[in-house]
Amino acid sequence: MRSVFLPFAPPTISQEEITEVIDTLSSDWITTGPKVKKFEEMFAQYIGSETALALNSCTAGLHLALIALGIGPGDEVITTPMTFCSTVNVIEQVGAHPVLVDVQPDTLNISPELIEKAVTEKTKCILPVHYAGHPCEMDTIKEIARTKNLYIVEDAAHAFSARYKGQKVGTIGDLTAFSFYVTKNITTAEGGMLTGNPEFIEKARIYSLHGMSKDAWKRYDKGSSWYYEVVYPGFKYNMTDIHASIGLRQLQKIETFQSRRREIAHKYDEAFSEYPYFEIPCRLPNIEHAWHLYVLRLNLETLRIDRDQFIEELKERKIGTSVHFIPIHLHPYYRKKYGYKPEDYPVAYFNFKRIISLPIYPRMSDQDIADVIEAVVDVAEKYKRENFSTVLAELYGSKET
Repeated sequence: MRSVFLPFAPPTISQEEITEVIDTLSSDWITTGPKVKKFEEMFAQYIGSETALALNSCTAGLHLALIALGIGPGDEVITTPMTFCSTVNVIEQVGAHPVLVDVQPDTLNISPELIEKAVTEKTKCILPVHYAGHPCEMDTIKEIARTKNLYIVEDAAHAFSARYKGQKVGTIGDLTAFSFYVTKNITTAEGGMLTGNPEFIEKARIYSLHGMSKDAWKRYDKGSSWYYEVVYPGFKYNMTDIHASIGLRQLQKIETFQSRRREIAHKYDEAFSEYPYFEIPCRLPNIEHAWHLYVLRLNLETLRIDRDQFIEELKERKIGTSVHFIPIHLHPYYRKKYGYKPEDYPVAYFNFKRIISLPIYPRMSDQDIADVIEAVVDVAEKYKRENFSTVLAELYGSKET
């Protein structure tokens, strides 16, 4: 057993990021300025987007995306219950109605078939979430949007560097929001980015800083004018140069980071696929998974404990984990407002009860990976049902293991 606790998802920060932040703190600009602009340009170039808007969170990006598209009261936005609350919170914040549809059993991404069935004359937008870093079935979603004249706003909080049929996430829908929260594939401590249609991005840019026609960089840089006008009732969603400093250095390391994430995922797959207690993550053809999360599903019928007890057992073995996510329809606000019941979204609910997110981040050592595997297998072996082979055969017609 480990002597030191392995955290679930700490950032991978080195001296380069620290030096860049110090350089910013030593300069004349620590809020939105030249490094934010440089970060936006580098990010857009990496993604292949025409433009990008750096913000203080992915949530801000989603909120501004809906506003830029003119979505508001009376409109419906179709999205998934298998996501973090901010995906649906922003729909509420613009006064629109969130329409949840269930997820696919394999990827846990939103079901295109159910999207199509949910479209009404009030539907204005589809908001797919690339769960864990596996891209959604965007060709089908795009076709639905095209035939129904709908916008697509992608929640790519998990999906930076992911590809769908060779195309990087961030260049597919009308607008795409990314997260640079501390646990993400690259971090700015807190932060986000919005990419997509330049016309919508420009409107979002103005909304992101009080609705002002000029930001501080444009007003106070050498030779600039102090004058500005408020053209929208905006927000305070801008990223600072301090945060962008971290992002600039993190972005330079993304290929190295992703290579290590893929290695860890492969090692987990190899280990856990040998046991009947687990279902490893799905990978569909023609996608490149971002591996923000490694979500292991427990086959609870083979075990004498539930998911929550399994997590506690891992904690006792000094392994940090998490759960992604508590489905939206189980949260009190949404449950009370819309009268949701757990079984309303059976695939999301069934899988929520058996998912565990395991540590997967670039600074994990091979020994860390081995420790996670050993602990997970040890818990499963300790609490396996004695007759699990018979149970599996009855349920799935599987051969005895």
